[in-house]
Formats: sequence, C-alpha cells, structure tokens
Amino acid sequence: MPRTTPAAIAPATTAAATTAPAAITPDIRLVATDMDGTLLDGEGRIPDGLWPRLELLRERGIAFAPASGRQYATLARQFARAGAEALSEMVFIAENGTYVVRDGRELSSAPLDRRTVVDVVRTARGLAAGGADLGVVVCGKRSAYIERRDDAFRSEAATYYAALETVDDVLAPVDEVLKIALYDFQSGERNTAPALRAFAESHQVVVSGQHWVDVLRKDADKGTALRALQRELGVTPAQTMAFGDYLNDLQLLDAADWSYAMAGAHPEIRRRARHEAPAHTDAGVLQVLDRVLGLEG
Repeated sequence: MPRTTPAAIAPATTAAATTAPAAITPDIRLVATDMDGTLLDGEGRIPDGLWPRLELLRERGIAFAPASGRQYATLARQFARAGAEALSEMVFIAENGTYVVRDGRELSSAPLDRRTVVDVVRTARGLAAGGADLGVVVCGKRSAYIERRDDAFRSEAATYYAALETVDDVLAPVDEVLKIALYDFQSGERNTAPALRAFAESHQVVVSGQHWVDVLRKDADKGTALRALQRELGVTPAQTMAFGDYLNDLQLLDAADWSYAMAGAHPEIRRRARHEAPAHTDAGVLQVLDRVLGLEG
C-alpha cells in the first residue's frame, strides 16, 4: 500500500470527505485506535463527530476498539456517551494491551508476577530518593494505586486512572497487577526508561508518552491484544485499520494492514506505519474513516 499523507485526505467537515470515499472501499471489519495524541482532540476529549460515526460503524458490522495505556474504567467512562448497547459491542484494549474487555467480560489479561512488581517499585523509589521527579502508579485490575500525594502527580494519574486509590504503600493492596506506570516530570524516554534497562531483558519497558514509561510482561502489548481480538472476531489484518502516535503503538500498527501514523507522531511510528493521517487536533482519525470508508458524520 502506498503511504498516504494528510494532504491526500479532505477535512471531515468538507463535502469531499463525506461524499467521495476511496475508489474501492476496503473490507474493514475492525478499527483500533490509540487515544492520547491520536483519537482525542487537543483538549484531551473525544471529538463530538465520533459518536454518529460509531453508529455507522455498528450498522456496517465494523467493530471499534479503543487501544490505550489508559485503565479500563477510564475508557468505559470516556465512552459512556455512546450508550449501553454500543458499549456492549465495543472492545476495550486497556493498560497497553494487558487487559482486554468486551461487554464487561474479560477476554484476556497479562498480570505481572509479584517479584517484578516489588523490584520495579523499589527501583523507582530509589530513583526518586536520588532526586528524580517521578511518581509510580501500580495498575491493578480492580484499581490503580499511588503513594505520592502531591497535587501535580495526583492530577496526572487521575487523568488516566478513573479508579485510583492513594495508599501508604503501593505494594500493600491485594490485586492482580497489570502494569507499572511511571510518570517522569522531565522526560520518560531520556531519564526513566534508561534507568529501567535492567528489566528490559525479561519484560517490556515501553515509552508510552513524553512523560510516561510502562513496565509490563514481555508477551503483552497492544499488538498481541489486537491479534487475539482478530482471532476472536474472525478478522484478518487486511480487514483491520489501526491508528497510533507513540512507541507503545508500534505493535498495534504492525497487526493491521491499514496502519496509520498521526501527523506529528514519533519518528519510529511514522517509519513503521503504511499510511499517515492528519493530526489528532484536526480529527485525523475521523477524516480517515470518512475518506477510506465513506462515512458521513
């Protein structure tokens, strides 16, 4: 497939986007999209234009799957406006692929072993004691847990974790831990990720944003989750469309023939994707859906 640039896709608000689909509409059966920097707008909100398009996707039998580092409870809250029936048909690939839920039912999960959880948390505490400005979120199935209490960190954590508990010790709660997320107020890629290099041999250390670094199982990522979902639904990569912007989206894009890097995405994402979509601030995902699938918002 040739690489598609933003200039080749008419804005979603123009007649060209709503009346002139691609010459041959592909047989897409599954759309998976990252959230931050991809689907969400510049204010971190789901674009209003998505809601009518979700209904059109449902009418065509196309499954829609948000694929995010965000918590399942957060994603379910964000998409509540779609209504109970639509929510029951959506699939949520949460916690960077370590937790996949459909209609409130777990399809798959990939919890960390206790030893890894303890070692990563203690390493993070050591970095903070040495002067690093970072906080730790232990992400369980039931809730996420933090022990750093200042407003700046709590605000960042609350953005991504709707079910969030502040505890004295993040190692104390009894819960299955899906991943450990570390928020570096300076740069996750430059500072925290290299400091966690010792874990990279046995686990994944994923830079999931400018400030976030996640530690998860070696066999867990958005792409693995998407491939399992494809098998569950009887969908092929050729029938799958995926959108992403950052390093935790690499495997997600690899699992879809119709892979799109958002304008302004991380350079490695742009190299790996087969197509390019307009920026998330310009509703790029919606523009592509309109152009390729002939949707009308």
